[in-house]
Amino acid sequence: MMMRQITFLGAATIALAAAMPAAAQDNNIGKRVERLEKEMRAVQRSVFPGGSPTFFEGEIAPDNTPGERSRTNAPVIDLTARVDALEAQLQTLTGQTEQNAYHLRELEKAFTAYKAEMDKRFADPAAVDPAAGDPTATPASLAPVVRAPAAANATPTKKPASKPAAKPGAPDAARLALVKKVEVPSTGNETKDAYDYGYRLWDAKLYPEAQAQLKTVAEKWPKSSYASFAQNLLGRAYLDEGKPSLAAVAFYNNYKDRPSGPRAPHSLVYMGIALDKLGRKADACKAFRELDEVYGDKAPQDVRTDAAAAKAKAGC
Repeated sequence: MMMRQITFLGAATIALAAAMPAAAQDNNIGKRVERLEKEMRAVQRSVFPGGSPTFFEGEIAPDNTPGERSRTNAPVIDLTARVDALEAQLQTLTGQTEQNAYHLRELEKAFTAYKAEMDKRFADPAAVDPAAGDPTATPASLAPVVRAPAAANATPTKKPASKPAAKPGAPDAARLALVKKVEVPSTGNETKDAYDYGYRLWDAKLYPEAQAQLKTVAEKWPKSSYASFAQNLLGRAYLDEGKPSLAAVAFYNNYKDRPSGPRAPHSLVYMGIALDKLGRKADACKAFRELDEVYGDKAPQDVRTDAAAAKAKAGC
Protein backbone atom coordinates (compact mmCIF):
# COMPACT_ATOMS: atom_id res chain seq x y z
CA MET A 1 0.00 0.00 0.00
CA MET A 2 2.75 2.38 0.91
CA MET A 3 4.49 1.54 -2.34
CA ARG A 4 1.43 2.40 -4.38
CA GLN A 5 1.14 5.87 -2.73
CA ILE A 6 4.80 6.57 -3.38
CA THR A 7 4.35 5.54 -6.98
CA PHE A 8 1.27 7.78 -7.34
CA LEU A 9 3.01 10.83 -5.80
CA GLY A 10 5.98 10.31 -8.03
CA ALA A 11 3.81 10.22 -11.11
CA ALA A 12 1.96 13.35 -10.01
CA THR A 13 5.22 15.14 -9.37
CA ILE A 14 6.48 14.22 -12.80
CA ALA A 15 3.20 15.41 -14.41
CA LEU A 16 3.33 18.73 -12.51
CA ALA A 17 6.92 19.23 -13.48
CA ALA A 18 5.98 18.61 -17.10
CA ALA A 19 3.03 21.01 -16.94
CA MET A 20 4.96 23.95 -15.49
CA PRO A 21 7.01 24.69 -18.64
CA ALA A 22 3.82 24.48 -20.72
CA ALA A 23 2.07 27.08 -18.50
CA ALA A 24 5.06 29.39 -18.70
CA GLN A 25 5.08 29.00 -22.45
CA ASP A 26 1.37 29.88 -22.67
CA ASN A 27 1.95 33.01 -20.57
CA ASN A 28 4.70 34.19 -22.90
CA ILE A 29 2.51 33.67 -25.96
CA GLY A 30 -0.33 35.66 -24.34
CA LYS A 31 1.96 38.60 -23.69
CA ARG A 32 3.24 38.54 -27.23
CA VAL A 33 -0.31 38.45 -28.62
CA GLU A 34 -1.33 41.37 -26.39
CA ARG A 35 1.70 43.38 -27.53
CA LEU A 36 0.89 42.65 -31.19
CA GLU A 37 -2.72 43.75 -30.67
CA LYS A 38 -1.57 47.06 -29.14
CA GLU A 39 0.80 47.64 -32.05
CA MET A 40 -2.00 46.87 -34.49
CA ARG A 41 -4.22 49.37 -32.71
CA ALA A 42 -1.47 51.97 -33.01
CA VAL A 43 -1.23 51.28 -36.75
CA GLN A 44 -5.02 51.57 -37.05
CA ARG A 45 -4.92 54.87 -35.19
CA SER A 46 -2.40 56.21 -37.69
CA VAL A 47 -4.34 54.97 -40.70
CA PHE A 48 -7.75 55.99 -39.36
CA PRO A 49 -7.25 59.09 -37.17
CA GLY A 50 -10.30 59.98 -35.12
CA GLY A 51 -11.60 56.43 -35.34
CA SER A 52 -14.65 55.27 -33.44
CA PRO A 53 -13.94 54.13 -29.84
CA THR A 54 -16.21 51.17 -30.57
CA PHE A 55 -13.38 49.60 -32.53
CA PHE A 56 -10.35 51.24 -30.94
CA GLU A 57 -9.56 51.23 -27.27
CA GLY A 58 -8.65 54.40 -25.49
CA GLU A 59 -5.06 53.64 -24.55
CA ILE A 60 -3.93 54.92 -27.95
CA ALA A 61 -5.71 58.25 -28.36
CA PRO A 62 -6.24 59.83 -31.84
CA ASP A 63 -4.47 63.08 -32.72
CA ASN A 64 -7.03 65.84 -32.17
CA THR A 65 -4.73 68.78 -32.79
CA PRO A 66 -6.37 71.58 -34.93
CA GLY A 67 -3.77 71.30 -37.66
CA GLU A 68 -4.32 67.58 -38.11
CA ARG A 69 -8.13 67.94 -38.06
CA SER A 70 -8.07 70.76 -40.64
CA ARG A 71 -5.79 68.73 -42.90
CA THR A 72 -8.12 65.78 -42.59
CA ASN A 73 -11.32 67.77 -43.27
CA ALA A 74 -9.90 70.21 -45.84
CA PRO A 75 -11.20 68.33 -48.95
CA VAL A 76 -14.68 68.06 -47.46
CA ILE A 77 -14.76 71.74 -46.50
CA ASP A 78 -13.61 72.79 -49.98
CA LEU A 79 -16.20 70.56 -51.67
CA THR A 80 -18.97 71.97 -49.45
CA ALA A 81 -17.98 75.53 -50.29
CA ARG A 82 -18.04 74.79 -54.02
CA VAL A 83 -21.47 73.18 -53.76
CA ASP A 84 -22.76 76.22 -51.85
CA ALA A 85 -21.39 78.54 -54.54
CA LEU A 86 -23.04 76.50 -57.32
CA GLU A 87 -26.37 76.58 -55.49
CA ALA A 88 -26.12 80.36 -55.11
CA GLN A 89 -25.35 80.77 -58.84
CA LEU A 90 -28.25 78.49 -59.74
CA GLN A 91 -30.62 80.56 -57.61
CA THR A 92 -29.40 83.76 -59.29
CA LEU A 93 -29.87 82.30 -62.80
CA THR A 94 -33.31 81.02 -61.88
CA GLY A 95 -34.32 84.49 -60.67
CA GLN A 96 -33.04 86.13 -63.85
CA THR A 97 -34.89 83.60 -66.01
CA GLU A 98 -38.14 84.27 -64.17
CA GLN A 99 -37.67 88.03 -64.56
CA ASN A 100 -36.95 87.69 -68.29
CA ALA A 101 -40.04 85.53 -68.75
CA TYR A 102 -42.14 88.11 -66.90
CA HIS A 103 -40.83 90.98 -69.05
CA LEU A 104 -41.47 88.95 -72.20
CA ARG A 105 -45.06 88.31 -71.15
CA GLU A 106 -45.53 92.00 -70.45
CA LEU A 107 -44.13 92.92 -73.87
CA GLU A 108 -46.45 90.43 -75.55
CA LYS A 109 -49.44 91.87 -73.69
CA ALA A 110 -48.48 95.43 -74.65
CA PHE A 111 -47.98 94.43 -78.29
CA THR A 112 -51.34 92.62 -78.40
CA ALA A 113 -53.08 95.63 -76.88
CA TYR A 114 -51.38 97.95 -79.36
CA LYS A 115 -52.43 95.78 -82.31
CA ALA A 116 -56.01 95.63 -81.06
CA GLU A 117 -56.09 99.40 -80.60
CA MET A 118 -54.73 100.07 -84.08
CA ASP A 119 -57.15 97.57 -85.64
CA LYS A 120 -60.01 99.29 -83.88
CA ARG A 121 -58.89 102.73 -85.00
CA PHE A 122 -58.31 101.88 -88.63
CA ALA A 123 -60.79 99.08 -89.29
CA ASP A 124 -63.92 99.99 -87.31
CA PRO A 125 -66.51 101.26 -89.83
CA ALA A 126 -68.34 103.14 -87.09
CA ALA A 127 -65.27 105.26 -86.48
CA VAL A 128 -64.95 106.44 -90.09
CA ASP A 129 -66.07 109.99 -90.85
CA PRO A 130 -69.19 109.46 -93.04
CA ALA A 131 -68.72 112.83 -94.75
CA ALA A 132 -65.34 111.89 -96.11
CA GLY A 133 -66.84 109.54 -98.69
CA ASP A 134 -63.79 107.24 -98.63
CA PRO A 135 -63.94 103.80 -96.94
CA THR A 136 -60.25 104.14 -96.09
CA ALA A 137 -60.67 107.61 -94.56
CA THR A 138 -59.17 108.42 -91.19
CA PRO A 139 -61.08 107.27 -88.07
CA ALA A 140 -62.54 110.06 -85.98
CA SER A 141 -60.13 109.22 -83.15
CA LEU A 142 -57.21 110.46 -85.28
CA ALA A 143 -58.10 114.14 -85.38
CA PRO A 144 -57.84 116.38 -87.29
CA VAL A 145 -59.92 114.83 -90.07
CA VAL A 146 -58.85 115.83 -93.57
CA ARG A 147 -61.58 115.26 -96.12
CA ALA A 148 -60.57 113.77 -99.46
CA PRO A 149 -61.45 115.77 -102.57
CA ALA A 150 -63.94 114.35 -105.02
CA ALA A 151 -61.29 113.60 -107.62
CA ALA A 152 -59.26 111.54 -105.13
CA ASN A 153 -62.21 109.17 -104.60
CA ALA A 154 -62.59 108.38 -108.29
CA THR A 155 -60.72 105.42 -109.71
CA PRO A 156 -59.62 106.26 -113.27
CA THR A 157 -57.01 103.89 -114.61
CA LYS A 158 -54.80 106.42 -116.34
CA LYS A 159 -55.79 110.01 -116.97
CA PRO A 160 -58.30 111.64 -114.58
CA ALA A 161 -59.79 114.74 -116.12
CA SER A 162 -60.78 116.78 -113.09
CA LYS A 163 -58.78 118.94 -110.68
CA PRO A 164 -59.39 118.36 -106.93
CA ALA A 165 -60.59 121.92 -106.37
CA ALA A 166 -62.68 122.07 -109.54
CA LYS A 167 -66.44 121.68 -109.61
CA PRO A 168 -67.77 118.20 -110.45
CA GLY A 169 -67.80 117.63 -114.18
CA ALA A 170 -65.76 120.73 -114.99
CA PRO A 171 -62.47 119.66 -116.69
CA ASP A 172 -59.33 121.67 -116.16
CA ALA A 173 -57.40 121.99 -119.38
CA ALA A 174 -54.17 122.95 -117.63
CA ARG A 175 -54.23 119.91 -115.41
CA LEU A 176 -55.15 117.64 -118.29
CA ALA A 177 -52.11 118.94 -120.10
CA LEU A 178 -49.91 118.07 -117.13
CA VAL A 179 -51.32 114.57 -116.97
CA LYS A 180 -50.79 114.06 -120.69
CA LYS A 181 -47.13 114.90 -120.27
CA VAL A 182 -46.70 111.81 -118.08
CA GLU A 183 -45.70 108.93 -120.31
CA VAL A 184 -47.74 105.76 -119.99
CA PRO A 185 -45.40 102.72 -119.79
CA SER A 186 -45.97 99.91 -122.22
CA THR A 187 -43.56 97.03 -121.59
CA GLY A 188 -46.10 94.22 -121.86
CA ASN A 189 -46.10 93.58 -118.09
CA GLU A 190 -49.52 94.94 -117.13
CA THR A 191 -48.93 95.01 -113.38
CA LYS A 192 -45.54 96.68 -113.63
CA ASP A 193 -46.77 99.18 -116.20
CA ALA A 194 -49.72 100.13 -114.00
CA TYR A 195 -47.48 100.69 -110.97
CA ASP A 196 -44.83 102.58 -112.95
CA TYR A 197 -47.51 104.92 -114.30
CA GLY A 198 -48.72 105.62 -110.77
CA TYR A 199 -45.12 106.26 -109.71
CA ARG A 200 -44.62 108.72 -112.58
CA LEU A 201 -47.79 110.58 -111.64
CA TRP A 202 -46.55 110.81 -108.04
CA ASP A 203 -43.11 111.93 -109.19
CA ALA A 204 -44.80 114.67 -111.25
CA LYS A 205 -46.61 115.76 -108.04
CA LEU A 206 -50.00 114.92 -109.54
CA TYR A 207 -51.04 113.42 -106.25
CA PRO A 208 -54.80 112.81 -106.71
CA GLU A 209 -54.21 111.09 -110.06
CA ALA A 210 -51.35 109.06 -108.59
CA GLN A 211 -53.54 108.02 -105.65
CA ALA A 212 -56.28 106.76 -107.96
CA GLN A 213 -53.81 104.82 -110.10
CA LEU A 214 -52.00 103.27 -107.12
CA LYS A 215 -55.29 102.21 -105.51
CA THR A 216 -56.14 100.38 -108.72
CA VAL A 217 -52.86 98.46 -108.63
CA ALA A 218 -53.27 97.41 -104.97
CA GLU A 219 -56.89 96.34 -105.46
CA LYS A 220 -56.48 94.60 -108.83
CA TRP A 221 -53.30 92.65 -107.98
CA PRO A 222 -53.40 92.27 -104.16
CA LYS A 223 -51.09 89.21 -104.16
CA SER A 224 -48.41 90.77 -106.33
CA SER A 225 -45.30 92.31 -104.84
CA TYR A 226 -46.28 95.47 -106.71
CA ALA A 227 -49.30 95.76 -104.39
CA SER A 228 -46.92 96.38 -101.48
CA PHE A 229 -45.08 99.04 -103.51
CA ALA A 230 -48.35 100.64 -104.68
CA GLN A 231 -49.99 100.77 -101.23
CA ASN A 232 -46.85 102.25 -99.67
CA LEU A 233 -46.57 104.88 -102.42
CA LEU A 234 -50.27 105.65 -101.98
CA GLY A 235 -49.50 106.62 -98.38
CA ARG A 236 -46.56 108.70 -99.58
CA ALA A 237 -48.86 110.53 -102.03
CA TYR A 238 -51.31 111.34 -99.21
CA LEU A 239 -48.44 112.45 -96.97
CA ASP A 240 -46.89 114.66 -99.65
CA GLU A 241 -50.30 116.19 -100.34
CA GLY A 242 -50.59 117.19 -96.68
CA LYS A 243 -53.04 114.47 -95.60
CA PRO A 244 -51.28 112.58 -92.78
CA SER A 245 -54.54 111.01 -91.56
CA LEU A 246 -55.19 109.23 -94.87
CA ALA A 247 -51.49 108.47 -95.15
CA ALA A 248 -51.43 106.74 -91.73
CA VAL A 249 -54.37 104.55 -92.79
CA ALA A 250 -52.70 103.59 -96.09
CA PHE A 251 -49.41 102.74 -94.40
CA TYR A 252 -51.10 100.74 -91.66
CA ASN A 253 -53.17 98.72 -94.16
CA ASN A 254 -50.05 97.90 -96.16
CA TYR A 255 -48.23 96.61 -93.07
CA LYS A 256 -51.28 94.75 -91.75
CA ASP A 257 -52.27 93.10 -95.05
CA ARG A 258 -48.74 92.43 -96.37
CA PRO A 259 -46.32 92.12 -93.41
CA SER A 260 -43.89 90.17 -95.60
CA GLY A 261 -44.15 92.58 -98.52
CA PRO A 262 -41.06 94.41 -99.77
CA ARG A 263 -42.42 97.77 -98.58
CA ALA A 264 -43.90 96.70 -95.21
CA PRO A 265 -40.94 98.04 -93.17
CA HIS A 266 -41.06 101.32 -95.12
CA SER A 267 -44.77 101.65 -94.33
CA LEU A 268 -44.09 101.28 -90.59
CA VAL A 269 -41.56 104.11 -90.71
CA TYR A 270 -43.85 106.42 -92.66
CA MET A 271 -46.81 105.49 -90.48
CA GLY A 272 -44.79 106.72 -87.51
CA ILE A 273 -43.95 109.93 -89.41
CA ALA A 274 -47.63 110.48 -90.29
CA LEU A 275 -48.75 109.89 -86.70
CA ASP A 276 -46.09 112.30 -85.47
CA LYS A 277 -47.44 114.95 -87.87
CA LEU A 278 -50.88 114.37 -86.32
CA GLY A 279 -49.43 115.06 -82.88
CA ARG A 280 -49.78 111.43 -81.77
CA LYS A 281 -46.19 110.95 -80.62
CA ALA A 282 -46.93 107.97 -78.38
CA ASP A 283 -48.47 106.04 -81.29
CA ALA A 284 -45.62 107.12 -83.55
CA CYS A 285 -43.09 105.71 -81.10
CA LYS A 286 -45.05 102.44 -80.98
CA ALA A 287 -44.78 102.18 -84.76
CA PHE A 288 -41.00 102.71 -84.60
CA ARG A 289 -40.73 100.17 -81.78
CA GLU A 290 -42.67 97.62 -83.79
CA LEU A 291 -40.28 98.12 -86.70
CA ASP A 292 -37.36 97.24 -84.42
CA GLU A 293 -39.12 94.25 -82.85
CA VAL A 294 -40.53 92.72 -86.04
CA TYR A 295 -37.78 93.43 -88.58
CA GLY A 296 -34.70 94.51 -86.60
CA ASP A 297 -31.51 94.14 -88.63
CA LYS A 298 -33.48 92.51 -91.45
CA ALA A 299 -34.93 95.89 -92.42
CA PRO A 300 -33.10 97.62 -95.31
CA GLN A 301 -30.38 100.06 -94.32
CA ASP A 302 -32.23 103.07 -95.74
CA VAL A 303 -35.28 102.17 -93.64
CA ARG A 304 -33.21 101.97 -90.46
CA THR A 305 -31.55 105.28 -91.26
CA ASP A 306 -34.89 107.00 -91.89
CA ALA A 307 -36.37 105.42 -88.76
CA ALA A 308 -33.49 106.67 -86.59
CA ALA A 309 -33.97 110.23 -87.87
CA ALA A 310 -37.76 110.04 -87.45
CA LYS A 311 -37.46 108.66 -83.89
CA ALA A 312 -35.09 111.45 -82.92
CA LYS A 313 -37.46 114.04 -84.37
CA ALA A 314 -40.47 112.55 -82.55
CA GLY A 315 -38.49 112.31 -79.30
CA CYS A 316 -38.91 108.53 -78.96
